[in-house]
Amino acid sequence: MSQATAGLPVSEIAPTHRFDVAGLDAYLKARAEDFGDGLEVHQFQGGASNPTFLLVTKAKDGSFKRYVMRKKPPGVLLPSAHQVDREYAAMKALGPTDVPVPNARLLCMDDSVIGTAFYVMDYVPGRILMDASLPGVTPQHRAAVYADFVATLAKLHQVDFRAAGLGDWARPGDFIDRQLGRFTKQYRAAETERIPAMEELIKALPEAVPGDRREAIVHGDFKLGNTIFHPTEPKLMAVLDWELATVGDPLADLAFSAFPWHRNASGKAVLEGMGPDTGIPSERDYIRAYCRQTGRDGIRGWNFYLAFGMFRLASIMQGVYQRVLSGQVASNFAAVNQAPGMAAQAVAMLNDTGLAEVS
Repeated sequence: MSQATAGLPVSEIAPTHRFDVAGLDAYLKARAEDFGDGLEVHQFQGGASNPTFLLVTKAKDGSFKRYVMRKKPPGVLLPSAHQVDREYAAMKALGPTDVPVPNARLLCMDDSVIGTAFYVMDYVPGRILMDASLPGVTPQHRAAVYADFVATLAKLHQVDFRAAGLGDWARPGDFIDRQLGRFTKQYRAAETERIPAMEELIKALPEAVPGDRREAIVHGDFKLGNTIFHPTEPKLMAVLDWELATVGDPLADLAFSAFPWHRNASGKAVLEGMGPDTGIPSERDYIRAYCRQTGRDGIRGWNFYLAFGMFRLASIMQGVYQRVLSGQVASNFAAVNQAPGMAAQAVAMLNDTGLAEVS
């Protein structure tokens, strides 16, 4: 591993994601200010959506300059998926706000450059905390991480999306209805087997939507693994992966961010049994912190929002599974469909009246 990539989770570009590096170099040199010379490209490990790459060049003084490129995967893609242009637009809009995002450099929608659309942003050094239990740090550090995490989500939901230039994201009609329709269609497009729990959710969720909902910018996949924290301090430096961002019900984001108290990709609740002595808040304390910072007196229909979020995730994972089978997935996922288990848990959440209200 070179000095430029030491300590970073990168590898050589996977055969299915190779592209014309010389063409990319020429394109960026002509458009990105002070891009540097001697372009090296490495692929970041992990991720199942848009392949992500580290770009390294040398400045005139010999120092390394690092950028990150996200591009669409190759092959036939599901409708409205892999929206790198939406990721770019979100970060450009939020750059001047107090929501921390990487500096988005440029967007290229011309497939002729490297084969798919892509964008380039500045590299942000720091930690990506994939394990929500935050092993290896003090209780005080854990508490501060979760405090900044929920504070960042609250900041996002208080941004005036029209003033930020995202007014055209506020589409007519109900956000939840649109999302249910979108993810049902995506699920159908990627369906490989009949999942009874998904059929139950497709019928039951539209009938259980709570009333009195707010409108805000929503990230769509807000979790610790999509943020970068300072290398040593419990400070959130950047929110990543804005592919699903839109204007809609902010409680959909809050519920998704609370999944570690309910399950992770393996089906386990990572934060189950994590008492106050660990520094990690309970789910209710986490929600109450969000409510204080967004002027809410509580949340009604929490069971719906959890079930809705799990349904969305089941639909997404069905798409991942379909791409695994077709050889298009951007990571080394095992060929096991996680959608049935997620759908079953969503049904259980929806029927859990104990989750209905948080105050």
